[in-house]
Amino acid sequence: MSADTPDGRRRGRLTVYLGAAPGVGKTFAMLDEALRRRSRGTDVVVGLVETHGRAATAAKVGDLEVVPRRAVGHRGVELTELDVDAVVARDPDVALVDELAHTNAPGSRHAKRWQDVHDLLDAGIDVVTTVNVQHLESLTEDVEAITGVRQRETVPDHVVREADQIQLVDLSPQALRRRLAHGNVYRAEQIDASLSSYFREGNLTALRELALLWLADRVDDALTRYRADHAISGTWPARERVVVAVTGGPESATLLRRGARIAERAAGSELLAVHVLATDGLPTASPAAIATDRALVESLGGTFHTVVGEDVASAVVDFAHGANATMVVVGVSRRSRWREAFLGSTSAEIARLSGSLDVHLVTHERARSGRVARRGWSPLSVRRRVVGFVLAVAAPVALTALLDAARESVGLSTQVMLFLALSVGVALVGGMWPALACAVVSFLCLNWFFTPPTGLLTVADPENLLALLVFVLVAAAVASVVDLSARRTVQASRARAEASTLAALSRSVLSGEDTAGAVVARLAETFQLRRVALEERARTDGRARDWATIAVADRAVEVAPAPAGTRGRRGPGTGEETRTVVSVDDDRRLVLDGRPLPAGDRQVLEAFGAQAGIVLEYRRLREEAARAAVLAETDATRTALLAAVSHDLRTPLAAIRAAVDGLRSPQAVLEPQDRTALVETAASETERLEQLIDNLLDLSRLQTGSVAPVLRDVSLEEVVPVAVEPHGARVALDVPEDLPLVRTDPGLLERVVANVVANAVRFAPPGDPVTVRASASGGIVEVRVVDRGPGVPDTAKERMFESFQRLGDAGGHGVGLGLAVARGFARAVGATLVPEDTPGGGLTMVLTVPVAPPRDPARTEREEHA
Repeated sequence: MSADTPDGRRRGRLTVYLGAAPGVGKTFAMLDEALRRRSRGTDVVVGLVETHGRAATAAKVGDLEVVPRRAVGHRGVELTELDVDAVVARDPDVALVDELAHTNAPGSRHAKRWQDVHDLLDAGIDVVTTVNVQHLESLTEDVEAITGVRQRETVPDHVVREADQIQLVDLSPQALRRRLAHGNVYRAEQIDASLSSYFREGNLTALRELALLWLADRVDDALTRYRADHAISGTWPARERVVVAVTGGPESATLLRRGARIAERAAGSELLAVHVLATDGLPTASPAAIATDRALVESLGGTFHTVVGEDVASAVVDFAHGANATMVVVGVSRRSRWREAFLGSTSAEIARLSGSLDVHLVTHERARSGRVARRGWSPLSVRRRVVGFVLAVAAPVALTALLDAARESVGLSTQVMLFLALSVGVALVGGMWPALACAVVSFLCLNWFFTPPTGLLTVADPENLLALLVFVLVAAAVASVVDLSARRTVQASRARAEASTLAALSRSVLSGEDTAGAVVARLAETFQLRRVALEERARTDGRARDWATIAVADRAVEVAPAPAGTRGRRGPGTGEETRTVVSVDDDRRLVLDGRPLPAGDRQVLEAFGAQAGIVLEYRRLREEAARAAVLAETDATRTALLAAVSHDLRTPLAAIRAAVDGLRSPQAVLEPQDRTALVETAASETERLEQLIDNLLDLSRLQTGSVAPVLRDVSLEEVVPVAVEPHGARVALDVPEDLPLVRTDPGLLERVVANVVANAVRFAPPGDPVTVRASASGGIVEVRVVDRGPGVPDTAKERMFESFQRLGDAGGHGVGLGLAVARGFARAVGATLVPEDTPGGGLTMVLTVPVAPPRDPARTEREEHA
């Protein structure tokens, strides 16, 4: 944070006093820091300190130099804000700026005070500031869930995280409540309400924990940077981090739950699960199993990580050291004891490499069972293996016959090379085992027929014996390489197919095809199945009911008749259909009818099922969120409507009632002018009441979609003068007679203009009329309503068109039902209504109406009849 600025000046240092709750003493701590620095000769000024009427805080400021604040006028009220220019001109060493998350008054240089603080830092001034944890942007939702209060003023987390120093100001909930009860935080009339709402002991405890955890994350980041800068690779157990090594096997759930229980023993601990892929990136476990493990880790509050490594044990230990973990949880090997004695185990290797890490070995149901995943003895087809074994026997015999006929011209070394080439050829055809068989047969043929003494299995010359042994070893090595290459080719092809299939599903989700029907249709198309159904079973009182089909896809796929003699068998090549059931989750499953599916396709189906479950759950949550949004909007409208009825209806009714009571009272002796005033009051309030009711009804029509405009060609001279007539001299009208006709609904357009003009007149200064000016440009006609009132900030220009904003939002001018109805009607007739700033101050509302197309006699006649 304190790096130099682009122009070479030293950037100021930022110190933040972070409070767990209001009233813990942040401002006091900041002022104590200022007094300590001043006592050491540092030039300290008070840029802005909020005392909130607390005498002790004001006394703490004492004789510190205070930079005068800048006055900002807003809605007739004078507000004071931090004067950045004055502080920069004063150029102190340190400036105190209270309440970092504060929102500045409209018209200030920046919208937020933290932006003002950045200006001071750029000027090379150190800043000491304060902020409460509830104002951190990332924690607003958590704070609202705890306290029920939505924080309107927030500061981005990175602003505080990047501070050079953060001091936590903490106080126990009991001590803070005592401070509040003694009147040291709020005024006396606010104490009881605060103690029973925001300052409940549970709320304060939760806020305190939030502050500690947030600060712990920041400290952890600093520790990680320090270890990286100083090349420290060893583990520093500053926080409990538990790494669980998962394989995707059935024991992974046991390991993850055990790791979660270990992590829960220490507050602020982390759970990390790691799965190691081979260096070629090919999966060694079922994608569905990995997806299940990932979901379990996330449900336990941990994170899932995938790393690539040639050696599993080394990859796990390296990951744990990189994450600064304190413990690795690993399962007991599934290998039997005799296999572990010869081949070793991953868990024992992790323990050997762990160094300072603790290794927790967890037993499970399959420990020492000897049931480990064995790869198939060959990835090649049965036909190729059979051909390979035939060649392994026949080819050496045939080659022996040929070489025996040419014994005089071909030496032993050439014979060995030819038999070696033959073994390689057999390996390419049939894989490793036929190649090994070919090598053995070739060895016997070479020894019997070509190695002196011939006709015996003995070898006279040691060099010939070495050549034969090298031949067997090279043949075996080449055969194993060919076999491994074949396996990797098959795995890579399968991985590409799986990735392509899952990518197709992802594309369908991103393109909006996330319905259950789209999922099953994609599945049927990808796997060439006759029928795919998604079934779901409802639960009532915790009991599962029968399966019900919620989506189905049928395809016209021909099934070849089964060859004779294969009836009753199920499997590839039989031509019979099979049914495959894939579980999506506990209450949903995929049922697939069609061709028999090989094991590789079943593995992809498991991953597909997991993806389908995520898609369907996402759609369900999205639908619930949409319904909740509609209910929330309806509830907000209902609440605002009740507020309108209780406030805006009561005010004119009270005025009318007072005027009528004054007129009808037999005891009152009214002068003529008083009687006239009462009548005018009743008339004006009745007109106001009528306008409010009209707006409420219009808003109801807009929200229910019952506005049906009747568009026709009309002149603005028929609409605008009628709309502005009630305001008389308060409006200056400028509508040229030669304007083209517009295509609109004259009644609705009149309401739009009337509401916009009424809003402008309400905020225009007395004696300064509102101007309504119309002009044509291209294919549109613009009606501009110009006032010289206080104007509207850019941040509030769109918000003022929201319904009922005037009732609960004091942040702007001209907000209320009138503008919401005006924009709604404008959209209904194909017009647009946008606000602009009036040059010199004020607001201009621009209404854009499309010009009528050229007249068509037939259309004109139809409109006249209509």
